[in-house]
Amino acid sequence: MVTLNQPRTTSTPLSSPSALFSTIEAPVETEAANRTNKKTQYATRFDRLKANYKGPKIQLDANIEDEVGFSYDAFSDAVAATDYSFNRNDVVKGTVVQYDKGGCIVDIGAKASAFLPLQEAALAIEQGTQIEDIIDIDAESDFEIISEEDENGQLLVSVRRIQYREAWDKVIAMQESDEVFDAVCQSVNRGGAIFLVAGLRAFLPGSHLTGRLPDEDLIGQTLPMKFLEVNVEENKLVISNRRAVVEEQMSDLSRGDVIEGIVKALKPYGAFVEVGGMSGLLHISQISMDRIVDLEKVLQPGQKVKCMIIDHDKQNGRIALSTKTLEPEPGDMIKDPERVYEMAEETARIYHEKQEAERKKREASAKDIVLGLGDALDDLGVVGSSGSSDDNDEAGDNLDSLLN
Repeated sequence: MVTLNQPRTTSTPLSSPSALFSTIEAPVETEAANRTNKKTQYATRFDRLKANYKGPKIQLDANIEDEVGFSYDAFSDAVAATDYSFNRNDVVKGTVVQYDKGGCIVDIGAKASAFLPLQEAALAIEQGTQIEDIIDIDAESDFEIISEEDENGQLLVSVRRIQYREAWDKVIAMQESDEVFDAVCQSVNRGGAIFLVAGLRAFLPGSHLTGRLPDEDLIGQTLPMKFLEVNVEENKLVISNRRAVVEEQMSDLSRGDVIEGIVKALKPYGAFVEVGGMSGLLHISQISMDRIVDLEKVLQPGQKVKCMIIDHDKQNGRIALSTKTLEPEPGDMIKDPERVYEMAEETARIYHEKQEAERKKREASAKDIVLGLGDALDDLGVVGSSGSSDDNDEAGDNLDSLLN
């Protein structure tokens, strides 16, 4: 058998078992120390900014510390000893000092400047808007702290959350006053449209938009509105254009007015006519003096008509209409509706004169009845009879009140 030559090694005897363990553990301790040194040498955000700074550098005099009365080390110790009570949700004053990474740096007096992201710069931000369009350098404002300090001591702040609470306070006050307000359309969908109210998104149902459908042409337009529902807990705002228009229109309408409208729908019991954003009912019994067998032969959806208001409910925005009162001759709405519309104002004047004459006639008849009743009581000898004078005086007062 051939034996290969191997190099001779010399082993060093170990003096004790502890020497063996100390030899093994030494590299571990050295590695842990290296990790500690690397962690200690980790550059902060300020250090990175300082290293990358390319601007002019100011050379300070060697005796500057004696002139100002303190050193950098003393200043650092004072900053470290200062207690900054900045907590999440606190509202603080701050000044914008520079734009940075789609947001801006805000000095709020903390150890490090705070950061305001673009999405937190305002309540309503249009697409494509930059931070420079929303807030100016050196602008002082209120900011809400929305995060804890990061590893560099920096906080995140928000303007949007402050404006959000203020907007809801304004909306609640507007609802309590129940006033008409203007809102701008932001977008449309299948169910209606989205409008901005004090910076908040409000939903307008399609059924509450008067005179049109919610289409793309509506975007950017300003319309009068009133609230239907305000729910802060559910972040829900529902508004109505029809309610605002109806209340404004109803304030100018009275019974007997002649108005123009468009037939919107036909029903077995009559037609619905849109009048200035309101829906009025033209009952089949109020269309003509003559009996109507087929309503579709008299009216069609989309047809313009003239009607007289015979009743209204201003609180609910409902009106009852009539064309029968505008017929020059009975049955003209069936035979010649154009003649009815052409003579509507003149016919309405004659109708009002006739109604006024009938009213005066009814009052005169009622007065004659009361006077006749007084004469009858005299003939029966009520006055001056055995009854007391107080009863006679009371009967006389009642007759006087009827006559007046």
